[in-house]
Amino acid sequence: MAKTFFTERDIEDLFRQGIMTVTLTDDVVMTDLAYEKARKLEMKIAQPAENPPAAPVRPYINASAKTAVQSSASAPCKCEDAARVAEIKAKVHETVKARLGNAVDEAMLDAVIDRVAKDLGLG
Repeated sequence: MAKTFFTERDIEDLFRQGIMTVTLTDDVVMTDLAYEKARKLEMKIAQPAENPPAAPVRPYINASAKTAVQSSASAPCKCEDAARVAEIKAKVHETVKARLGNAVDEAMLDAVIDRVAKDLGLG
């Protein structure tokens, strides 16, 4: 089945037609500019919660990274480790915000950081 791609112009057209919700699936994709335009127009974007836009699931990367971490750390996370993971997540968040400024959605950034940490077995 062919994929449907929404561009910035497509989002503007939908908005003019009064359509305020775009539903994303495996076969319906938005470009980054379309996503930003939809946000500016306060359109609702329905999508699976585990896959935020611009953060594709790459099982070939995630699986190998997870295997590497699991082989090096056989014990589950302890309280001290949880504090260290939280510290690392905060540092990554600060670094990305410093580099990208207000161009990044904080909720999306936190979701990506949490997913990467989970995929690496850091919880």
